[in-house]
Amino acid sequence: MSTRELALVTGASSGIGLELARELARRGYDLVVTAEDAALETAAGKIREAGDGTDVTTVHADLRRREGVEEVWAAVGQTGRPLAVAALNAGLGLGGPFVENDLDAEQDIIDVNVTSTVRLSKHVLRDMEARHAGRVLITSSIASQMPGTYQAVYNASKSFLQSFAEAVRAELEARDSGVTVTSLMPGPTETNFFHRAEMDDTKVGASDKDDPAQVARQGVDALLSGDQKVVAGSLSTKAQALANDVLPDRLKAGAHRKMAEPGSAES
Repeated sequence: MSTRELALVTGASSGIGLELARELARRGYDLVVTAEDAALETAAGKIREAGDGTDVTTVHADLRRREGVEEVWAAVGQTGRPLAVAALNAGLGLGGPFVENDLDAEQDIIDVNVTSTVRLSKHVLRDMEARHAGRVLITSSIASQMPGTYQAVYNASKSFLQSFAEAVRAELEARDSGVTVTSLMPGPTETNFFHRAEMDDTKVGASDKDDPAQVARQGVDALLSGDQKVVAGSLSTKAQALANDVLPDRLKAGAHRKMAEPGSAES
C-alpha cells in the first residue's frame, strides 16, 4: 500500500479542479478524482505526470444526482485509506436573464454547487472528525460577495458555499476537531467555465482572466496552512475582493451587470 496521503478532488477534468489535483500530486498526494465527462481520463494522465509515482483513481459520477455523490464517497472508501484532503470544487454556471433561463439548467447549478457539496461534506467531515485530522477546501468565488446580475443563481450558490464553509469551520474549531475548512475564492479564471455557461459574448467572458494553475497553487497553500479563506489569482482579483467588502450591493449589482450582460463584449 502507498505511503502517500490520499486526497479527493471533485470537478477534476479541467480548469481549477485539474490544477488543484496536479498541485496536490506535486506535493506528494495520491488522488481520487471525479467528474462526469470523458475528459477525466485524459486529466488523470496529466495528474500522474505532475507527481512522481502518484496513484490516481478516477470516478465518473454525475453530482447532480444523490447517487453520484454516494458513488464518489464509496470510491474513497474502497481505497481502504484515510482521506487527508478533500477539494470540493465541482461547479456549474449559467449566464443570462433569470426569467428567460431554463429552469432545469438552473436547478442543475443548485444540485451540483450546493446540494452535492453539502452531501459530500457530511461524509467527509464526519469521517475526518472521527479521526481528528483532515483538511477540506471548498471552491467558492469572489462572486459570493456580489449580487449576480445575469448570473443570479450561480452567484447565489457561491454565496451559500462561502457562508457554509465559514460556518462549518467555526463549528469544527469550537469542537476542537483537528479538522480545517478553507474557502477558495477565485475571480474570473481562464477555464471552459464561461463557454459552458453560454457567456462567450459577455465582457467578462471575453476578458483576460487569471491562470488556473496560479489559483490552484494559492488555494493549496491556504488549505495546507489551515487558513479560513483565500482570494486566489492576480492582484486585480484581490483588489476586486477588497472593493467588494466596502461597496454597497446596489453598486456591485450594477458593475456585475456591465460585465455579465449578454452582448456586453461588443460594447
